Amino acid sequence: MSAALRAEVLAECQAALPGWSRLAVDDVDFDEPKGFSSFTMGVRPRVPVEPPAVLYRRLEGKENAILDFEAERSVFLLLGSAGIAAECLHYDDRCRIEAFHRGRSLTAADLSSPAVLTGIAGQLHRFHQLEPHVLPSGTFFELLHERWGPMAERVLGDQRDRFPEEERPLCDELSAIHSSETLEKVLAVVPEGERRFCHNDTYHGNVMLLDDGSIRLVDFEFSCRNHIAFDFSNLFAETAMRHGLSDPPHFSIAERTAGDAEVRTLVEAYVANEGLGPAAARARADELFADTLRCIMLSDFMYAMAALPLAVEPIQKIRFLPYAAQRFARFEREWSERFGSGS
Repeated sequence: MSAALRAEVLAECQAALPGWSRLAVDDVDFDEPKGFSSFTMGVRPRVPVEPPAVLYRRLEGKENAILDFEAERSVFLLLGSAGIAAECLHYDDRCRIEAFHRGRSLTAADLSSPAVLTGIAGQLHRFHQLEPHVLPSGTFFELLHERWGPMAERVLGDQRDRFPEEERPLCDELSAIHSSETLEKVLAVVPEGERRFCHNDTYHGNVMLLDDGSIRLVDFEFSCRNHIAFDFSNLFAETAMRHGLSDPPHFSIAERTAGDAEVRTLVEAYVANEGLGPAAARARADELFADTLRCIMLSDFMYAMAALPLAVEPIQKIRFLPYAAQRFARFEREWSERFGSGS
């Protein structure tokens, strides 16, 4: 991370947090920025101040927001008042500064723990009961197509020459990703039923295990209406990633490590919060289990679309064009296997 970025972030924190006014850059540890459509970083002073640490999120320049600024702000503050999001310490059109959760992000291995899955289910159930009045009428995948589609088209067309020559053929492989035909495929996967307020980016890195053993959701910028089954299926999306391979692009998307047993545990724990009788609970869990398995392929489409704006100017050190191509190819393959024959 550049010295200029560290100084910039510290200055914004100091403007919002009077207790940090005397800090110098060398007094502070900065996490490496991470994120898809905007970057976040933990900021931790090495000297005693209040608050002792914050999570800084850069908002300025974010083009692929699902919600507009005022709606996203309203949603985050509602989640904070409900005890789901972290306390908001500062929010303007450039950045958001949040109280820092003491704990760690989940790993893929954590998703084998029934206790962890039960904690996630409880948090998702609380989340799905909220009804923000500011949400747009469109559902998540409709908004994704509307707002990310034009960016995908620019990246794959106008900016093709900015990629290494060996990666440029991948632009052709991805050319259908922003089409109306692909949107129709995506919407055909989403189960029928009520669209609720959903997180929509629940992969394990956006779930934290706090030091007190509780579970917390983070990163709510994709939150809008969707079928709740996507929040269950998306939890397992990144368990398929294999990093550190010897051949370029040095990663692959393999079979997911989480299986039906983990999905069933999550769904049954969720249904346990609904207060149903035994027979109704079994029927509800069976329905949501089937809907969740149906939705798993949608994560591949979503993350392929999310990766394309980052392919030109990546926040993280990963080749996002090959990542998007692998994700989209798997979505197309799994869609064809399930729906291509008219089944």
